[in-house]
Amino acid sequence: MSPGWKIGVAVVLLAASQYHFWSRLSSGSVFAPEFPREIVILFNWAFGAILLLAVLQLLLDAGALAAALAKRRMVGIPDVARYALAGTAALLAAIGVANAVRVPPVKDVEIAVPGLPPRYDGYRVLQLTDLHISRLFPASWARRVVDHANATDVDLIVVTGDFIDGSVAMRRADVAPLRDLRAPDGVYAIPGNHEYFFRYPEWMRHLKGLGLRMLPNTHVVMARGEARLVLAGVTDLSAPEVGEVGPDLAAALAGAPAGVPVLLLDHQPKNARAAAARGVAVQLSGHTHGGMILGLDRLVARANGGFVSGRYDVDGMTLYVNNGTALWPGFALRLGRPSELTRITLRTQR
Repeated sequence: MSPGWKIGVAVVLLAASQYHFWSRLSSGSVFAPEFPREIVILFNWAFGAILLLAVLQLLLDAGALAAALAKRRMVGIPDVARYALAGTAALLAAIGVANAVRVPPVKDVEIAVPGLPPRYDGYRVLQLTDLHISRLFPASWARRVVDHANATDVDLIVVTGDFIDGSVAMRRADVAPLRDLRAPDGVYAIPGNHEYFFRYPEWMRHLKGLGLRMLPNTHVVMARGEARLVLAGVTDLSAPEVGEVGPDLAAALAGAPAGVPVLLLDHQPKNARAAAARGVAVQLSGHTHGGMILGLDRLVARANGGFVSGRYDVDGMTLYVNNGTALWPGFALRLGRPSELTRITLRTQR
């Protein structure tokens, strides 16, 4: 490449690598890039391509080093191999961003629940999580998600946190479609860690104003005739960092009827074993985004108690970790870990 081309490419790579710095300049927060959606998509593609290219180049160099050690002589890597990896990284990043920004399909999951009353056999719950409504996932995207959710014909809708990236002032219009979520037994929700980044009390008031029934360290008792089901929720582990009340499962279950199955909403899956020890039957979580990329999901699992995606049997309790309806706009790539609208059917354990 000529010096002019090298300088131009270097400038582009440097600019893309500082995506989160530009995001902070745009809004005051790394979590809320306030650029037009097309620019946010382009930044995610370029930033993702840089990271993927770095990994692929390291793997190529490691392979060359292994070959050199085996042959006991230097092994050259042709330029065409480097350029091929650059093209591969760019293509994978484009696919990853396209996977990330779509409105996800419905994923059906059945969970057998010990002690579930027969009248609740076949009860259907739609789980949304990690919506991250933002410039990347704006009102038009939220509207399509709401329309898809309302068409799933479920009994109950739950949202397990991370509604937004941005303040109420930034996102007021973008979250407005959530007002139209409908299910016969209502729409219940808990906060995720991102709500605490943007004035948590304001968001709790605003989400309640949209008709969402928030369950911060509390529960409700669902009823079908004499049959009962407890739906409980807790706040996020990050709450104490900003002076808010952290998750308190004892408070959430205080006064719950004994012998009734408990369905727990907890944004992060880390505390699943503690929930199982308290007799929770099913825990629904998100937060991990499924690990976003195969391989990277192993690292994400280690940071979340070993839980990252899908169903887990945790000491007799079923934990379901949802891959997320969307994900943080600061790293919006999905490769092998698709987003989902999760329709969960509860079954009486036989």
